[in-house]
Amino acid sequence: MSAEMVAPAWMHTQISAEQYDSWSAEQCAGIEIVDGMVVVSPSTTKRHNRLARILANALDSAAGADWNADTDFDVRLQNVPLTNRRPDVVVYRADTLDLTPTRPEHVLLVVEVVSPGSETTDRVVKVDQYAKAAIPFYWRIEQAATGIPLVYTYVLDPASRAYRDGEVFTGVIKAVVPFPVTVDLAAI
Repeated sequence: MSAEMVAPAWMHTQISAEQYDSWSAEQCAGIEIVDGMVVVSPSTTKRHNRLARILANALDSAAGADWNADTDFDVRLQNVPLTNRRPDVVVYRADTLDLTPTRPEHVLLVVEVVSPGSETTDRVVKVDQYAKAAIPFYWRIEQAATGIPLVYTYVLDPASRAYRDGEVFTGVIKAVVPFPVTVDLAAI
């Protein structure tokens, strides 16, 4: 006897911002919305989560009173068709803490930690989407085989709405933009 797998109806139709906004936090966890379609995110590892948390804590401490850094929430890149991304770390304006949804104009920096299953999305697709949404800074963390993370930083060129290469850090981040921060990701 074989069991047939039937995909839920929501996997076959585009959803609107209004529909998505009516969903519970549990329904929105672990998914992103791209062009109105639900995309299930691959599960993360403890190492991935630890990298994101350590970086978010360091960014939050260094950012000052005007900015917060947090993990695991939606950034609404566009309404029609709906595109919500869930970066691993987001630095956003502190005065928007209780505003939902978080919009690109609230965001200073997004960080993605590349994992198996997210390589192309984090290296190509999201870079383009975040730049077109005019988010000023993008950082990508690669989990190298050596165990020492590589951090690639990008700065938005507002005229072209594309990122230009910034600094590359091996293990220890000593960034001066968007604000001075030092964090040792090699000590994980």
